[in-house]
Amino acid sequence: MNKPPKKSSASSQRDKLRRVKNGTITLTGDIGKQIKAIKLQRRINLSDPDAPEITQWKNAMVGKFYRPIKKQITIRIDADILEWFKHAGEKYQSLINQACREYMEHHSNDQKTK
Repeated sequence: MNKPPKKSSASSQRDKLRRVKNGTITLTGDIGKQIKAIKLQRRINLSDPDAPEITQWKNAMVGKFYRPIKKQITIRIDADILEWFKHAGEKYQSLINQACREYMEHHSNDQKTK
């Protein structure tokens, strides 16, 4: 029983990828030329002394994406204080946390000056 030859999905032998002995893939035809052109263009752009500065730190915000680790606790707060924070905004728990942080920072600065 003869098996039919395997069909290739590439349109021609020239467009196929060929394996090299060390296991890397060599690109042939237009794809390889395009990649070489892109690499060359990148080298030209990076070495251009008139190119604009890539990193502009004037509008940078320090700690914008930093979020401290939260820990769930149970705490007893006077009812009037809780109501005041709830009326101050929807995120009253965050406001309470912010007030505690400001208190902590203020008092840690007091301890450093003593």
